[in-house]
This record gives sequence, C-alpha cells and structure tokens, in this order.
Amino acid sequence: MTVTPTPWPAGVPGWADITVTDLGPTQRFYGGLLGWQLSAGPPETDGYVMATVDGYVVAGIRVSDVPQPAAWCVYLATDDVAASVAQAVDAGATVALGPVSVLSLGRMALLSDPTGALVGLWEAGDHTGWEVTDVPGSFVWAEQMSHDPAAARRFYTALFGYEQQDMSAPDFTYTSLSIGGAPAAGIGGYGPGAGDVPAAWTWYLAVQDADAIAPRVAELGGQVVSGPEDTPYGRMLLVRGPAGEVLALLQTADEDVVA
Repeated sequence: MTVTPTPWPAGVPGWADITVTDLGPTQRFYGGLLGWQLSAGPPETDGYVMATVDGYVVAGIRVSDVPQPAAWCVYLATDDVAASVAQAVDAGATVALGPVSVLSLGRMALLSDPTGALVGLWEAGDHTGWEVTDVPGSFVWAEQMSHDPAAARRFYTALFGYEQQDMSAPDFTYTSLSIGGAPAAGIGGYGPGAGDVPAAWTWYLAVQDADAIAPRVAELGGQVVSGPEDTPYGRMLLVRGPAGEVLALLQTADEDVVA
C-alpha cells in the first residue's frame, strides 16, 4: 500500500474520472467488483461522486443528464496547468476544455493529444488526486495506446520531460516513461489487428485475484474484453463497464498488493 496525501509530481498520473448518465449501474459494478464506496459531494460540486477504498479516495464519477460516450479520463499532474496547456498546444494538442478552476479543489484542462487521445491535466488545490495506490481497487498503472506511438512519445516527452525506456518486442511497440528514474506511465502502439481502434489512455486497477474476479464482471453488468492472461507484470484482464467504458485489472506479484 502506498498512501500519498500530497500532490503528485508533474507528469505522473494522479487522477481518473468518468461521466455517466445513470449512477446506479456504475455503483453496483465498481462496488461489487472492486469494493468502492461512493459518496456525493456538496451541491456546489454538482454532485460529483468520490470513490474510496478503505476511506482513501481513488476515483471520481460525474453524473450528467447529457448522454455522451463513457470513458475513463486519466489526468496527469502538473504544477501549472495554464503553462502546461500552452506547452501542449505548441506540441500539437487541441484544447477540449480549460484551463478552469474547480472551486478550491484545483485547476484542470482536457486535451486531445496529437494522436487523438483525450487526456486531462490536474493542478492540485485541496484535492491532490488519488490518495492510495497499489491496493485492490486502486491505481497501479496507466498507458496511452495509439497507431502512432512515436508521435505520442514526442508529445508527452515535450510536455513533461520524461525519460524513455524502450521495452518493445517483435510486433509490439512499447515505451516506459519515467520521471527521476521512477516509472510514471507507458506509451504503446496498436498491433496490426487493432483496425480503427481510436487512441486512448487506459488505467489499470489492482485486484487480488484476476481469475476469481473475471466471472463477476458479467454478473455485475460488465463484459470481459480479454484475459485473464499472464504478462511480465502480473495477471491481467481488460474489461468493459456498464456504461461502455474500458479499464484494465491487474493482479500483480507485488507483495504490497493485499486484500
């Protein structure tokens, strides 16, 4: 377990949220699958819902009457969202929203990167991001996948100065991005069979037992897209939630990931 009550370093994934039109199915799915407890904020937050594990904040859910494609948005931490947005635009991004202030919680922006993937930026105020990682139901990893990983690497490295480690293999393109020697996120390329799958960020949540949790996905209103399967970093499955959102679940070999 890693508890982090302070803002995340610039360039590190520090938050994820989703917008849905019906909270009920989302609450049943994530509560039953990952043990999330949900609580709505005060009226001034428009009912923004915080998900917690063992009392620690791990994700956000926004409920809207306006139908829209459901997808988890991963936010990268920044010390100055306005400066990061300006850098991002210079590097080829398109601004989808912001920068805007969110009460005293912080400042945010949404960008479409040069490959078309949506990514958020978060400058912490009172809300510093997820408070715990590496326990079941919490964040363990995030990666951007596209048909042009070279463009993605150039963009995100220009934005945050990541160190790059090529981890590619035959028919598999992947780069680990680090800050100060600590892995922060990944950039990968879709394989030839991916077709017209759009570029996107995906976040990984820790689970204790991938094989045991897989049957629960359909029971709770979701769908297993692939897996469970072994990877060099643990046993993984890709799932689709009740609103159509995609996320990855990872059973790691790290002894710190405990029930």
